[in-house]
Amino acid sequence: MANFHIVAGAGDVPAHPVVRKISPADLKDSLVRGFDDFWAMPSHLVFLGLIYPIVGACLAALTFTNNALPLLYPLASGFALIGPFAAIGLYEISRRRELGLPTSWQDAFDVLRSPSIPSIIGLGVILLVIFLVWLSTARTLYESLFGYAPPESYTTFLKQVLTTPSGRHLILAGNVLGLIFAVVALSISVVSFPLLLDRDVGLAVAIYTSVKAVVMNPLTMALWGLIVAAALVIGSIPLFVGLAIVMPVLGHATWHLYRHVVEPPSGEEAHPAV
Repeated sequence: MANFHIVAGAGDVPAHPVVRKISPADLKDSLVRGFDDFWAMPSHLVFLGLIYPIVGACLAALTFTNNALPLLYPLASGFALIGPFAAIGLYEISRRRELGLPTSWQDAFDVLRSPSIPSIIGLGVILLVIFLVWLSTARTLYESLFGYAPPESYTTFLKQVLTTPSGRHLILAGNVLGLIFAVVALSISVVSFPLLLDRDVGLAVAIYTSVKAVVMNPLTMALWGLIVAAALVIGSIPLFVGLAIVMPVLGHATWHLYRHVVEPPSGEEAHPAV
């Protein structure tokens, strides 16, 4: 029964939230509100203290062997696949601020006391699996073009990728495959994590609602995906330091995007502040 609750939620009958049509103006409003949340609360300190070192450590560990060079770009770009889960605490901070409650960066960890935490973890595991499959796919694609021998050096690797026909094929095919993985991850997670924080609807309803939001707003959600991708690229260029600003702003903005897309719950459906 516990597993069923994770999937189906707390109610006897799954309650499907109402999804609304949105426009680019709603995306702009979400970003403005997200930046306002970021400016009001030093959430970037959490990312400087936790997320950035973790990302940096992973990338540093990969560079110890030339065999891992082909995975550097897939790892960096694939961070967007698990970004919605990494930003879960930021949604909670925006939620508390929306309710007019005192907020600080410590409140990000109140997510651990949410009634929906089993479903949130379950969705996080799904995104992690997608991320790992993406890395495996990227590795397989590289090996199909360049063989199993690791690059001799950074210079050799860059020369292979940027100056050979196989390298151009790798760039094209890799980005197309990456786009497919990104669309899947965006579709199942764009509003599902905020929804689970807001009410205990279960994993199935959260994913269904998120996919429905994308289906009802394909162009607007595609634009949101491009905004997120561009922001992550810009934030990653200076050795990932920019993510300390980009990630919190996007995280807070995602909460406000959820508010635009999904009609608010009734008082008895919403989780109380924890």
